[in-house]
Amino acid sequence: MIKKELFGKKPCGCPVHAYTLTNYFGASVKIITLGATIVSIKVPDKNDNFADVVCGYDDVDSYLNNSGYQGAIIGRYGNRISNSSFNLDGVEYKLYNNEGDNHLHGGKEGFDKKIWDAKAWEVGNTMYLEMSCFSEDMEEGYPGNLNVKVLYTFDHNNTLSINYIATTDKKTVINLTNHAYFNLGGCGSSKITNHTLWLDSDKISEIDEKLIPTGNIINIKRTAFDFRKEKLIGKDIDAKNTILRYGQGYDHNYILNNHGEIKRVATLKDPDSGRSMNVYTNQPCIQIYTANCINEEESCFKDDIPQKKRCAICMETQHAPDSPNHPEFPSTVLNPGELYNYTTIFEFKI
Repeated sequence: MIKKELFGKKPCGCPVHAYTLTNYFGASVKIITLGATIVSIKVPDKNDNFADVVCGYDDVDSYLNNSGYQGAIIGRYGNRISNSSFNLDGVEYKLYNNEGDNHLHGGKEGFDKKIWDAKAWEVGNTMYLEMSCFSEDMEEGYPGNLNVKVLYTFDHNNTLSINYIATTDKKTVINLTNHAYFNLGGCGSSKITNHTLWLDSDKISEIDEKLIPTGNIINIKRTAFDFRKEKLIGKDIDAKNTILRYGQGYDHNYILNNHGEIKRVATLKDPDSGRSMNVYTNQPCIQIYTANCINEEESCFKDDIPQKKRCAICMETQHAPDSPNHPEFPSTVLNPGELYNYTTIFEFKI
C-alpha cells in the first residue's frame, strides 16, 4: 500500500509531500519530496514489535535547518572536495565552500534542499517511488545540465532498494548517496556503539585533520578500523589513533573489495532487538560515520527524542571523497551520452 499526504510547506509556500510504502506485514518506509529524504523505516524486532530505525524529524523546518543531512539524497557530490575546486580538461571549477575551505555534500543548497518530483506505483508485492530532479549548468559551481532519478523500491521481504540514475549534457563529476542515520534498536533507544558491524573491506583512505584524503591507502588489518570480522562498534572507537581522532570516532571511507557488481558489503546488528541490516551495493566505497558531531543543541528528533552523540550510524555507499582531485581513485566523471547507474540495497532481517 502507498499513501500520499502533505508533510508541510517550505517558507516559500512550496508543498512537501510524504509517501509511505507499507508492505503486507506492516513494515513501512516513509519518504518526503524535500531532498527525496527517508524520514522513517519501521520494521519488527525478534518479538515482532515495530520501531522506527531511522533518525529524523517531524516537520519541514527541522529538515531545512538541520546540519546532519538526515535521510537525504546527497548531490551533486556526496562527501568532501578539497579547496572547493576541481579541474576538468584544463578548466578549474570553483564550488561553494561550506566546510571551511572545503565543499561538503553538494554545497550551500545541495540536492537535500530540493523539492523532487515524485511518481509512485505498485507491481505485485513491490512498491515503487521514483523521485526526479534537475540541476542546471553551473549550479553550486558544477558544469552540465544534470537530470537525476532515484528509484526507491520496498517489498514484502522488508528490503529497501535505492537505484541512482543520472545523465548530463556536459562533462561533469557526480557522486550520489543517501545519508540515513540508522539505529536498529529504534531512534533514540541507545548508542550505536552497542551494535556490531561487519564490512567487506581491507583498506581505508588515509585522511588529514580536515577529513580530506591524502591519497594514501591504509591496510586496516589488526587496527581499530578492522571490521572484517564482526565486532562491536564501540570496541575500538576511542582507540589512540591519529586519523580516528580526526573523525572524533568513525568518519572514514572504506574501500570495498571486488566492487562492480551488486554484492553484500556490510552487516549491522543490534543484539538487544535482534534486528539486522545487510547492505548490498555496486559502489566502490562506503563511508562509515558514527554520528560523532551531532549538535545536541539543535531541535530534537521526531517524537521529542533528544539528539545525542553516537546515536546512530550512516552507511553511505559512494565513491571516495575528493575523487575529482585524485586521478588514482575510481573516476567520478560523467560524460554526455553515459549513464550514471548505481544501486544500494538495505535488507532488514531478524
